[in-house]
Amino acid sequence: MSAVHPTPTVLSDLISRVQNKTAKVAVVGLGYVGLPFAVEKAKVGYSVLGIDQNPIRADKVNRGENFIGDVDDAELLELTQKGLIQAVTTFDALPDCDVIVICVPTPLTKNLTPDLQYVENVTRRISHYLRPGQLISLESTTYPGTTEEVMQPILESTGLKADVDFFLAHSPERVDPGNQRYTTKNTHKVVGGVGPNSLEAAREFYSQTILNVVPVNSAKAAELTKVFENTFRAVNIALVNELCQLCDRMNLDVWEVLDASFTKPFGIMPFYPGPGVGGHCIPIDPHYLEWKAKELNFNTEFIALAGRINRSMPEFTVDKAARVLNDSGKALSRSRIVMLGIAYKADLDDWRESPALEVLEHLEARGASVDVVDSWVSHFENKGKEYHTVPMSDELIRSADLVVITTNHKSVDYGKIVELSSAILDTRNACKGLVGNNIVRL
Repeated sequence: MSAVHPTPTVLSDLISRVQNKTAKVAVVGLGYVGLPFAVEKAKVGYSVLGIDQNPIRADKVNRGENFIGDVDDAELLELTQKGLIQAVTTFDALPDCDVIVICVPTPLTKNLTPDLQYVENVTRRISHYLRPGQLISLESTTYPGTTEEVMQPILESTGLKADVDFFLAHSPERVDPGNQRYTTKNTHKVVGGVGPNSLEAAREFYSQTILNVVPVNSAKAAELTKVFENTFRAVNIALVNELCQLCDRMNLDVWEVLDASFTKPFGIMPFYPGPGVGGHCIPIDPHYLEWKAKELNFNTEFIALAGRINRSMPEFTVDKAARVLNDSGKALSRSRIVMLGIAYKADLDDWRESPALEVLEHLEARGASVDVVDSWVSHFENKGKEYHTVPMSDELIRSADLVVITTNHKSVDYGKIVELSSAILDTRNACKGLVGNNIVRL
């Protein structure tokens, strides 16, 4: 007599624990995605175990010390004091967890190919503790097929079957750091499972804390949804970056052209140029899709072109800086530059993947002396070299041959910068509305 898999019981038991909040939740990776998610789950009564192999992060969470801008300091402290959130650096407690959410980095290699080492390593660790009735959900952005082609075989090597003994889903993160309007809770959540049981389990789990859950028919569809969202942004940013370079040759103000274009109430969407693209999604995710397409003997030429244009912007910015200095009879190689901002986005302390890093690298390679001012970032590194930002001062701005605005932090008094500077290259339109012959916009 053949064995019967107890799927209905396993699934119904999990859903029951999810609904009555007795399910224990593990969140692997306590960064910009994982920690806000852990807080949202704990706020509605779940017991949340955060797993992060960085002991400094884990210790801070256990002390209730927040290190993510999108998390409320008081909320985290209260949740840790109540015991609803605790953090560890090991996976030993996973057998006690009913839901395991993976929020680890998915970077690129030097050859712009997917680097899934963190996803693979975490999946292998989970497989050592996998038991029937658990839900594993990957939130990390990746190429279509990762959940089924990479994770599922590792987990099923235990002898347990996905969608029968355990449940496996992909629900891509949609985090916009610093966004005060759209948070983890009120941003629509796409969910796809490796089968109908996995989709049902994941949909029920996410609907307990997120207002709108959007189910799709497969994990692969969910993966492609996220990669397309970020590719859409990358392509449109590339379009305005190319327009920026064209306007530079035509001696036109690209910002004026864009502002005029965006007054049209239909058929257009605002995107703006800059010194490059930054963050953990836009510079990376389109390459995941491009790589997967090549595996299928399909060339995503539009995406590849957008990537080349966006990657050209840091060097274009430095070339324009050299021209601004040359107009004043100065050489870039003998000039003192002040860069305002190293963070990849305004009013954030995150400098990773920032285009300002490459601008700085090009400036130094061409012999410029560069000071970086950023009230949000005290120190950073680039290609093994460590840097410290310097405090803003009137004397510093006056002494600069050129001020390059690379991040438009709201706390900066740009009117004063215009008043004190001999020349400004504004790559973010931070000086919009200000008047000065010393202002040159990208």
